Amino acid sequence: MVSSSAARRGLTHAPWSRATWRDSVFVASGVPLQLAGWAAVTLPWLVWAASEVTIILLWLALPVVGVALLARPLAAAHRERCWAVLGVDVPPLPRDKDASPWDVLRDLRSRELWRLIRYHLVVGPLIAVAGLAMVASWLMGVALTTVGLYAWALPADSPLSLVGHAVRVGLLTGAGVVVLVATPFLAAGVARWDVAAVRSLLGPDVTQELRKRVEDLAEKRAEVVDAADLERRRIERDLHDGVQQRLVSMAMNLGLARETLKDLPPEALQVIVEAHEESKEILTDLRNFIRGLHPAVLEDRGLDAALSGIAARVPLPVRLEVDVARRASSTVEAVAYFVVSEALTNVVKHANATSVDVAVLRRGDVLRVTITDDGRGGASFEAGTGLRGLARRVNSVDGTFRITSPRGGPTTITVELPCAL
Repeated sequence: MVSSSAARRGLTHAPWSRATWRDSVFVASGVPLQLAGWAAVTLPWLVWAASEVTIILLWLALPVVGVALLARPLAAAHRERCWAVLGVDVPPLPRDKDASPWDVLRDLRSRELWRLIRYHLVVGPLIAVAGLAMVASWLMGVALTTVGLYAWALPADSPLSLVGHAVRVGLLTGAGVVVLVATPFLAAGVARWDVAAVRSLLGPDVTQELRKRVEDLAEKRAEVVDAADLERRRIERDLHDGVQQRLVSMAMNLGLARETLKDLPPEALQVIVEAHEESKEILTDLRNFIRGLHPAVLEDRGLDAALSGIAARVPLPVRLEVDVARRASSTVEAVAYFVVSEALTNVVKHANATSVDVAVLRRGDVLRVTITDDGRGGASFEAGTGLRGLARRVNSVDGTFRITSPRGGPTTITVELPCAL
């Protein structure tokens, strides 16, 4: 028993179905447009006979100019045909909205132009041949199927006469029915081929569109990273100029009260002492937090001063080399700063090292950061030492992050950051 899906497919491709006639009209309407390119190439030779060398060269140039001038209008006509007949929307080429046909001649090396020419002179004519075969198939199917309608009027000695060749007429009629049943599938196949060719050659280049999309996404990501860094700096300023100053004032008042109010009961004085000590601890934590958000010294004096402050606070000998002739963007400097800060923290916590070497060098448009320690090694992304977070921070500005840490050491982290941001 024939399945319902097969039955629906058969009805869709029936000779009298709407889809069949739509595909047939679409394919047939494309034949003149698809042959127009070769018509532009051969027309000068058919109209004028070239005898002199100059005229021959002129006739060689005219087809090239003609095809180049017709390339975009013909492409627009094909896209309009896809929309008008099949409802398929093929976006125009980026330059179609503003460019005139003469603009094509100014850039004969254009990738877009040669994609159009490939369709008009190679793919389109092949589709036109298939379209003509479809038209011939319809005509042959109709002619064969209706042979019995006029065979009776033919003389008896005719090879298609019903009197002496009824079997032959019946076989031809059956063959016509087979052709009419097969032609819709041919029309649908040629239509799909034509639409695919129009999309790939007469629409926007998929590779260029993807490249442009990647560039747009990279630009937007850079904007997001810059905005996040700007927000961190704003929070740092607000905390430094607001909350921190109020805490400093409170700690000073508590310290003053602790020193001057000696005649208070011991319990009250103990409360003041504890509040004073607590306020100083909170102030220290707040300063460390602010420094972790975005140190003011980094923005004011650059990487050399900011990294020197980090190295001074590390309880290990740190050999620091900073050679940055031109400062990078604030976002890149912040990434470099936090990479060094987090790496030194990891060394102190996990490496059991006795010394660390830090080098920050700018070479051209690349800021190279190298941190090397003589610890026990074995650091990896799976060890939970914050390396994944560092790598994500570096990747946020299209940088590269590499770590070499064999068992027994040494461990070397190498980061390269693009300074062109």
